[in-house]
Amino acid sequence: MVQKDKRAWAWVPILYFTQGLPYVLVVTVSVIMYKKLGVSNEDIGLYTSVLYLPWVLKPLWSPFVDLKSTKRKWFLVMQLIIALALMGVGLSLPTNMFFTATLACFWMAAFASATNDIASDGYYMLGLSEKKQSFFVGMRSTFYRLAMVTGEGLIVIMAGFLESKYGDNTKAWSITMITASVLMLVLTVSNLLVTPKYESSTAIDLEKPKGFLEVFTSFFKKPGIGIALAFILTYRLGESQLVKMTAPFLLDTPEKGGLGYSTEQLGTIFGTAGVIFLSLGGILGGILISRDGLKKWMLPMVLSLNVPNVLYALLAITHTTNLYAVSATVIFEKFGYGFGFAAFLMYLIYIAEGKSKTSHYAIATGFMALGMMLPGMISGYMQQWLGYGGFFVWVVVAALPALFLLRLITYPDDFGKKKDTIDA
Repeated sequence: MVQKDKRAWAWVPILYFTQGLPYVLVVTVSVIMYKKLGVSNEDIGLYTSVLYLPWVLKPLWSPFVDLKSTKRKWFLVMQLIIALALMGVGLSLPTNMFFTATLACFWMAAFASATNDIASDGYYMLGLSEKKQSFFVGMRSTFYRLAMVTGEGLIVIMAGFLESKYGDNTKAWSITMITASVLMLVLTVSNLLVTPKYESSTAIDLEKPKGFLEVFTSFFKKPGIGIALAFILTYRLGESQLVKMTAPFLLDTPEKGGLGYSTEQLGTIFGTAGVIFLSLGGILGGILISRDGLKKWMLPMVLSLNVPNVLYALLAITHTTNLYAVSATVIFEKFGYGFGFAAFLMYLIYIAEGKSKTSHYAIATGFMALGMMLPGMISGYMQQWLGYGGFFVWVVVAALPALFLLRLITYPDDFGKKKDTIDA
């Protein structure tokens, strides 16, 4: 039997960086790529939001991850599939059917990524003691966000550099996506080498559910689950639309209401200030919840996720293109996002508590993905209807349902609080 908590300092960062990278490539970087290849905002909002569907539907196959094989084998195979799918995106970009072909490859990557999430999260919850889960939640969230900013930052910077070098956006993005595929393969091999084989133990086998239906019925019988799911669906209502239109806003010309930034400028802003303050927000959020419990910080964290969106509205309404103003907006938004998401992550872990926690966490995050997908699908149409200024005002207003539901949800005041001194 392999002892729980073994080598957690090594595998938690790599595993969650690997979980975040394909997500940001499918959900966010695809938006920038299609914008630079001439796809309309309406099509970008609609089709890239539909790519959320695997994360919405993943509860349907999450019991199979619980019941069949080990979670370690699941996430290693899925990560390999993701690498191959990203290679497919890169190779199909120069073709005449690039939009259909790349969407198909992104779909493959999305399904594999959603399954990788199920297995990785289950491995985290089974392979770590409860004390360690609380202790590492900040690191887990931070490295996931670091992967996202790596995608939005470094990978986009690379694409922008190649656009300038070759004067050919298609060639630039083809090389970029092939490079992302190679990076994904390197991360897969790293996970193979650093993750212990926890699931050979009899104790962990006993935590598996007995049957497929048991997983679903037990989840929906949890006390207050209706209000909890409404809160999960609306927690990121504003952000789900903001994330789809931020890049088009920065890249569009001033005549269209945008700021006229280049791809390289966009990547630099997200990859420097963005990565630093996103990391600080995530780390601070985890530390404060571990110190004081979730209850004390839930409201401040919900506000931190949404209040910075006011700055995007101000940029759009005033047509401010000043680099310092734009960078400050990104800094506040990324810090608030990292800080605010820590509370959401701990609440999802609370919802998943009990037997079948791997599948229950997958169901909870499936509803979270639904809350991202549906608003994201209409984001392009909302932006075209309202203009960028009106759209970002609407994004700010979209925070209100979560703030209302916050008064109705229940959870232990000290959930996530470090009870005793935790061994390093």
